[in-house]
Amino acid sequence: MERVGVFPFGQPVLASAQEDRTAKRVFVLSEPASAVYARWFGADGRQRIGAVAVASEPEMIWPGSRDAVRDIVAAITLPAHAGRLEPASMQLNGPSGMALDDQFLDPLGLTRDEAWLCELVPHSCRSEKQSLALQREYDPVRDALGLPAYEWPRLPRELVDPDRRAEIERDLLESGAEVLVTLGEQPLEWFAQHYGAEAELSSYGRTPVEYGILHPLTVAGRKLWLLPLVHPRQVARPGNHPTGWSELHAAWVGSRLPATIVG
Repeated sequence: MERVGVFPFGQPVLASAQEDRTAKRVFVLSEPASAVYARWFGADGRQRIGAVAVASEPEMIWPGSRDAVRDIVAAITLPAHAGRLEPASMQLNGPSGMALDDQFLDPLGLTRDEAWLCELVPHSCRSEKQSLALQREYDPVRDALGLPAYEWPRLPRELVDPDRRAEIERDLLESGAEVLVTLGEQPLEWFAQHYGAEAELSSYGRTPVEYGILHPLTVAGRKLWLLPLVHPRQVARPGNHPTGWSELHAAWVGSRLPATIVG
């Protein structure tokens, strides 16, 4: 993985890429990469930040386990008076990856080995919420506590520039996949729309008859099928998102349709 920055507490920000580049049955395009999150407690035991990104996920759309998160966080050494890190809520560490496996790939009759995974932005990006937390708690004490400076890229306003879109296109064609699965609206807006797709998931319908069906799409002269689905986060944590999509996806999973799509 290519190093593109430094997280708070010193771990490298790494760019992800599909490692197994053999032909795949589907190409799965997701939102910008996530990270491993921890809670930071000061030396006085007070929680300073409830969820701060501290390491790149070991793999794309990572199905993190409690033990794996604990080991990653435990391997980060803090200076003597800087307090301690503990794993953040498991709702932040791996739920999308687990949902991808169980509620997206498995209903399609696929495993990760049969899918080419890709993220719009291939590395973790600092959100405005994270920036504010670091400005409040980390930056003022960084020098005094001997904490490392971070060079964590901010989330860009333009998620995908023409160069990145060309990279995704090349990966899609190299994958040999006949089905492009988009997870959530961002892959539609920032990639598929440039080839004639709709920019919003709701444009493909919000009924069981309309959701989760194939639509023709041509990319660089190659005819493919587009399968627009919700993001796994909305399935893993439905209470945090507008009602309807998780139920719609559950109905799709429970139908006989998914297994016939790539068969």
